[in-house]
Amino acid sequence: MEERPLWTPSPQSLADHPLTHFTALAEKRTGRRFPDYDALHAWSVADPASFWDLLWDFCGVIGEKGGIRLAGGDKMPGASFFPEARLNFAENLLRRNDDSDAIVFRGEDKVRRRMTWRELHALVSRLQQAMRAHGVGKGDRVAALLPNLPEAIAGMLATASLGAVWSSASPDFGPRGALDRFGQIAPKLFLAADGYWYAGKRLDIADKVREIAAGLNPPPQSGGEPAPGLTRGGPAKPVEGAHPPPQSGGGGPAKPVEGAVAIATVIIPYLGTADEAAATIPGAVTLDAFLAPFAPKPVEFARTDFSDPLYILFSSGTTGIPKCIVHSAGGTLLQHLKEHRLHSGVRPGERVFYFTTCGWMMWNWLASALASDATLILYDGSPFHPGPEALFDYAEAERIDFFGTSAKYIDAVKKSGIRLKDLHDLSSLRMLASTGSPLAPESFDFVYDAIASDLHLASISGGTDIVSCFVLGIPSKPVWRGEIQGPGLGMAVDVYDESGRPLRGGKGELVCTRPFPSMPVGFWNDPDGRKYRAAYFERFDNIWCHGDFAEWTAHGGIVIHGRSDATLNPGGVRIGTAEIYRQVEQIPEVVEALAIGQDWEGDVRIVLFVRLHEMAVLDEPLLQRIRSAIRTGASPRHVPARIVAVADIPRTKSGKIVELAVREVVHGRPVKNREALANPEALELFRNIEALKR
Repeated sequence: MEERPLWTPSPQSLADHPLTHFTALAEKRTGRRFPDYDALHAWSVADPASFWDLLWDFCGVIGEKGGIRLAGGDKMPGASFFPEARLNFAENLLRRNDDSDAIVFRGEDKVRRRMTWRELHALVSRLQQAMRAHGVGKGDRVAALLPNLPEAIAGMLATASLGAVWSSASPDFGPRGALDRFGQIAPKLFLAADGYWYAGKRLDIADKVREIAAGLNPPPQSGGEPAPGLTRGGPAKPVEGAHPPPQSGGGGPAKPVEGAVAIATVIIPYLGTADEAAATIPGAVTLDAFLAPFAPKPVEFARTDFSDPLYILFSSGTTGIPKCIVHSAGGTLLQHLKEHRLHSGVRPGERVFYFTTCGWMMWNWLASALASDATLILYDGSPFHPGPEALFDYAEAERIDFFGTSAKYIDAVKKSGIRLKDLHDLSSLRMLASTGSPLAPESFDFVYDAIASDLHLASISGGTDIVSCFVLGIPSKPVWRGEIQGPGLGMAVDVYDESGRPLRGGKGELVCTRPFPSMPVGFWNDPDGRKYRAAYFERFDNIWCHGDFAEWTAHGGIVIHGRSDATLNPGGVRIGTAEIYRQVEQIPEVVEALAIGQDWEGDVRIVLFVRLHEMAVLDEPLLQRIRSAIRTGASPRHVPARIVAVADIPRTKSGKIVELAVREVVHGRPVKNREALANPEALELFRNIEALKR
């Protein structure tokens, strides 16, 4: 254990922090003292109705709160927050309407744009009118295959303003991957770009969009009626309570607005070829043509129930068809307001950046920063183009306050050897967040040595399942090397052993023992809620089991050791893959690694795959150094039985390595949804490896 923290908040940084003001308000309202974060957190989980009620007031949520704060608070699933409330998500994000920056955008070194709050309002207004004219209403789905453009934010806001449901993916998805997602939810409108830039390459996607649009508009069924899809389906039935969600299809076509054209696909320009793309896709128009009949006017906001659907997000889908996870308008809003204002300290006018695509939940998280009157700093493309310092060039130029990225990116910049603070003025940066995989202790060192010495570094962890975090940064606590600071307010996080008993020390299952607002409404097309309950509540009754392998630290922090389903079990001992990666990825020759458990002679043996730098060779001296590093830094039990060099390691579109898919290939089993991967061809590198047959 480290003797001293890497960073300690100064009294000055806390004096005007939103968390400090919230704590004072909590003390005034309850008549209690909260001398530290732990005391405030204990109250927030012991009395969730009062905590979330206070948060609503503190953040100035626009809407009607109703008289009940929490119904069925002892049930998971089944709890219902603010069951009488009425609000609109977009109304809470579009509070501001002036000529300051709402969105700043860069598409690598190709495109730079700025959009004021007034311009954002105007675009949302025109999109709202056009969507409504084409039959989009409460409960309908809008699907988007888009780069991280300002139009993606505006499209989401217009959809939410109508009480409709937004679902997006990044444009690098193949047709099958997109249809595996959007095909389940029967969207009424499909938004797609003409293409995108990546690593300086121009990638036209008109052919892909044509195939997806055709798949979303299947031919008529045997009775002559068209199947549910882009041009049919009508508004979904309203959600009754928090569970189950509405079902796709049904209801018949919405009544057309007089004079409106039945348009299903809208092509948004990015490469400058939208006209040509739209001309080749049946029923498609460009964004300009879609908006042409409508002039800006004040945006109208349709208020919905707190638990009504806002987003459909998708599980990674690397072992089967992706699950369609439905998130509520109210739960998403409250959870994000809490994480932005209290945990991240976002204030009006600050500039908030997260490197993400529209297919990762961090895009949804980033978009919500508008509700704190912050400016969104968007980036699309490769974070290493034209060089590894590209994102920090952006941070310096735009004076970014909050910088978010992935642990893999930080590790890659570290391995590039660049000392960013020697090349950049990063004095505006007050917080850096990392997620996607555990942040290695050595990467903590790198941030404080090479980026900024006085910086709140927050390793955060949650997921698509909750569109937010279980554990994250705490501005009033010190940062300890290799640790997530602690559980979020209102999140009753614990670590359980196999028998469902709390563990104060040692590794176990990350759980949440009480309800929270951003629990999913349910899964799409799961009318009895069976799939939803099986995903989170089957392991421990009435307890959310998240699927992370974790342990508490002596400081009250958390260390995540990887996904539970990827945990290794040699000799019956549970080992987190992150423990192995931490050691091996410090070796200069190793770019990245992936570990699996291979069934072998009635037990499980650890197999480690390594991707090496171009000139490196996996010879006996390097094998010995890898084994020695793992044995010394972890334990002899962590040392792999086999170490194999591979040219590439498969990953999801959001950059996460896929241990389970590799494990299936090694065991000769099919991988059901290769389209979920950014580089599915890499899976073939793991098939029939001679070293794993002996």
